[in-house]
Amino acid sequence: MQNNNNNNNIFGNIEKKTGVNMNDILKLANSLSNANFKDEATVRKVIQQVAQLAGKRVPKEKEDMLVKSIISNNMPMDLNSLTKMMK
Repeated sequence: MQNNNNNNNIFGNIEKKTGVNMNDILKLANSLSNANFKDEATVRKVIQQVAQLAGKRVPKEKEDMLVKSIISNNMPMDLNSLTKMMK
């Protein structure tokens, strides 16, 4: 039970700091588990979902750059890295 409370506190702190609901992040993470990151349409959809969660607008030029980087394996494939690139 203690471990569950610690996880809830961690998620609560992340939600307060980022303004992003942890359930939304976990749903997105689960949907990405079998995603094909060589498919441009899939990558664009993921970028748009991350941007929506973060409450950020991603200009077309930046989206194009992210898509190219992801498809060519020139960047890490974790949510945190994608979020940082959208700032």
